[in-house]
Amino acid sequence: MISTKQGVTKGVIFCYLLFYICLSAGCHKPGAISLFDGRTLNQWEITDFGGQGNVYVKDGSIFLERGNDLTGVTWFGPVVRMNYEINLEAMRVAGSDFFCGLTFPVDSNCCSLILGGWGGTVCGISSLNHYDASENETYQSIKFENGRWYHVHVRVTPSRIEAWLDEEKIIDVETAGRIIDTRIEVELSKPLGIATWQTTGAIRNIQLRKLDSAS
Repeated sequence: MISTKQGVTKGVIFCYLLFYICLSAGCHKPGAISLFDGRTLNQWEITDFGGQGNVYVKDGSIFLERGNDLTGVTWFGPVVRMNYEINLEAMRVAGSDFFCGLTFPVDSNCCSLILGGWGGTVCGISSLNHYDASENETYQSIKFENGRWYHVHVRVTPSRIEAWLDEEKIIDVETAGRIIDTRIEVELSKPLGIATWQTTGAIRNIQLRKLDSAS
């Protein structure tokens, strides 16, 4: 008879093997790998920022309630660090600051796409050459509506980070020779995580697609 603990362990090992098989065997063509099943956090863990709000799954989404200051989840499954895309949908449920701080790998480093920071409108990459999203060339101001889903698309290739909000490209930045890092506040989101700042947000339909090296 297999014990419950053995069953859980084998299930986790199976998930890891399936993930790697998909990446190596071309399961990403034409589709993507889902990182969230809409029912459980699974390999997402609540980030222990200290002062975080409640995190729960409801109606196919991960809800991140307002914290003091950060609330988030961090991915503890396998990670792709280069030549990949992440797609998700994000919504600011309540509050007036960033509702999607997506931290993601860029080779051996990580950075964050911030949507709606610094009082509600600032978008950009934190950080490039030690300058955060409010200070570097990726900065722009976008007005967001509470209660509306936004499609977020990030692409990471060896010399470039690109990002789209709905169908509009909002980030297209060269990374060669740049110092890429996160702000210290989201250090615990590395290598892949999503956080909000003094804001309740929701995330759903999180998918990863590995790109060919020539893409």
